[in-house]
Amino acid sequence: MERYRRTLALPGVRPLMILMLFARIPTAATAMTLTLHVALGLGRGYGAAGLVGATATVGIGIGATLTGRIIDRYGLRTALVITTLGETVFWATAPFMSYPVLLVMAFIGGLFAIQAMAIGRQAIAALVPEEHRRTAYSMDSISVEVSFMVGPVVGVALATQVSTSTAMQAVAAGFALTGISLFIMNPPMRGDKEPVSTERPPRREWLNSRFAGVLLIGSGAVFVLAGTEVTIVAVLREHGEVDWSGATIVILCAASIVGGLVHGAVRKSLPQVVLMALLGGLTIPAVFFDSTWWIVGLALVPASAMCAPTIAATGEEVSRLVPAAVRGEATGLQSTALTFGAALGSPVIGFIVDHSSPGWGFVGAGAGGLIVAAGAALLIRRTPAPAQLTSASAIS
Repeated sequence: MERYRRTLALPGVRPLMILMLFARIPTAATAMTLTLHVALGLGRGYGAAGLVGATATVGIGIGATLTGRIIDRYGLRTALVITTLGETVFWATAPFMSYPVLLVMAFIGGLFAIQAMAIGRQAIAALVPEEHRRTAYSMDSISVEVSFMVGPVVGVALATQVSTSTAMQAVAAGFALTGISLFIMNPPMRGDKEPVSTERPPRREWLNSRFAGVLLIGSGAVFVLAGTEVTIVAVLREHGEVDWSGATIVILCAASIVGGLVHGAVRKSLPQVVLMALLGGLTIPAVFFDSTWWIVGLALVPASAMCAPTIAATGEEVSRLVPAAVRGEATGLQSTALTFGAALGSPVIGFIVDHSSPGWGFVGAGAGGLIVAAGAALLIRRTPAPAQLTSASAIS
């Protein structure tokens, strides 16, 4: 744990990690809250619920790149004013929308999403020297998992024990508090020794096939996770245990935390493509454990242990492959890739669940992850690694 101690001792890192832990809780609650609101509150199927989630995440993906460019050009606080107002208003009014209106407004609300994930990753790149970034991004991924242990549980509890409308109003309040807190802290988006010039290098200099391969891996990882989440809700609803969805997610997050701790502590981790393949391949066997909530959770532990390492490796590589002047846009593109994976994962796996038995959602999610790993490997091999990449950080 010496690596973690040294990283946390760096100026500004500890308060950043604490803030980002709480800032991501509302985001963690959104997918489950939307799914339950559409499926239970509006009485629609899981395919319909996945479609709303998809439109929201497509909006988030587009908004992530736009927000990144705003941060690069005008600073973090300007971006926060726009996104905090937009996202809070959407979640506060969403409970009063019919399904067709919600389907459209979910996209618009996504455009104004607070990019807490991207802001945290960009701040890490600004605060943490390259030799400590694997550990820092591992801590960041662990923080995300802790947030996802809290957010879905609260969302499910409010949606099932009170009402889905109450759950959505709580998410709105959480986003308002998140935006205000980030505005007050105003974490740095560039390091002290990094150039302050606003001149942007041409995209062709950094947006190459290797960078695209890294983004594809991030997208594939979230595809698997989003599909798994939809499948869990469907499986547990079939067994009359939908109230235990949050507890099942906690098991998965705990496994991911353990995987992230190991990833950040070792001197040399598994290649990123291998991590992606393991995440997908280890999800498929869960189809044979379509049973009570704790059996489903335990069956997904091996795959979940690959989650935080895969996401952490993606963030680390993005910070290495792009210059500081375009870090906001590049980090926004990473968020776009992540949300694109979720936008595909929810409706695709929701469709599989609606037209087969729920457990087959695990097969669809895992197979998608394997396909992405193969495609990313081909993209990454087309472009040689930059000279500054050490063997310990190689991704292929």
